[in-house]
Amino acid sequence: MFDSLTPPETDKILRLMAMFADDDRPGKIDLGVGVYRTPDGRTPVMAAVKQAEERIWNSQDTKTYLGLAGDPGFLAAMRRLILDDAVPAARVAALATPGGTGAVRQVLELTKRLNPEATIWISTPTWANHPSIIDYLGLSRRDYRYYDAATGTLDREGMLADLAAAKPGDLVLLHGCCHNPTGVDLTMEDWQAIGAVLQKTGAIPFIDIAYMGFAEGLEADARGTRYLAGLLPEMLIATSCSKNFGLYRDRVGSVLAISANETSQSAVQAVLAYLNRQNYAFPPDHGARVVQTILDDPALRDIWRDELRRMRDGMNTARLALAEALRGAAGSDRFGFLAAHRGMFSLIGATPDQVETLREDHAIYLVGDGRMNIAGLAPDTIPQVAGALVKTLT
Repeated sequence: MFDSLTPPETDKILRLMAMFADDDRPGKIDLGVGVYRTPDGRTPVMAAVKQAEERIWNSQDTKTYLGLAGDPGFLAAMRRLILDDAVPAARVAALATPGGTGAVRQVLELTKRLNPEATIWISTPTWANHPSIIDYLGLSRRDYRYYDAATGTLDREGMLADLAAAKPGDLVLLHGCCHNPTGVDLTMEDWQAIGAVLQKTGAIPFIDIAYMGFAEGLEADARGTRYLAGLLPEMLIATSCSKNFGLYRDRVGSVLAISANETSQSAVQAVLAYLNRQNYAFPPDHGARVVQTILDDPALRDIWRDELRRMRDGMNTARLALAEALRGAAGSDRFGFLAAHRGMFSLIGATPDQVETLREDHAIYLVGDGRMNIAGLAPDTIPQVAGALVKTLT
């Protein structure tokens, strides 16, 4: 059976991680892998998480299975966090998943089961796993314009023109905030314009919100998602707790599916649980229990929100410092667009050859499309990175 097996192409980010680990240069800088880091290079366990885990350790008296959809308390906490009161709870079906990737997969599995002819509309560019999972499942996809590489801003007219061609039942995949990989977020006016297009076309929004709290704050980052939820009869949401709770290896995610009425909600809830059964059966609970413990306890929630604010402020400070250092090194505002981006990532306009030059000549590691992880910067490395970028890209 295995004689004719051809290994798949190695994931580009995993290959980059291996190259970075093998590099023995002392001044190497990792700006590629998409994890949050403190200025000293650590990805810490958040204090709120530590305290929640201690409570769970002291009180938990069983490791038996939970329901196929996951713990109802966790799912209710995620619904409140993402949607607040945008729609009645009775219209929202929910599912716990292994991470945000698991949530994206289950949303697409649901789409394939209910409407296999649907087209999935994805932004140009988008997170690499989006097209990969869509193609693996055999679904159709189309690109819509999003990023204007010449200005480092949103191609609003192109986006709206492309989305006007979507059909009823198609999915339009939108990033809730901190667009990966560009860092260019939608304004409230953009969300309203997209909502108007979706009302005309009958396409269904599919929101991937993996970085809530990393752009402007929890409430501000959810505003667009909540707006569409209140405007349209149906919506699908994939969430992740990897970044904003620092629970990368615990794989905590969820699906929220908004239906037009309670009758449809019951059917969707049953199908979501069925999909879990066919894939991994019962979802993992430890990380989900940590998240629920934090969100349900006012004191822990305040600690978490403060930690999240400090993480966000640190990334914004690093982003502004890099933009200023680039302005000084280049003698121009060519890279000024970086200051307006939000979240962990930005595209710096580097070609694959320039990315290779940055790695070979300056020990600076980026993903091949030129995506930079702002959280990988430290105050003492920003001048080095700015100088290398100007030398290589100008």
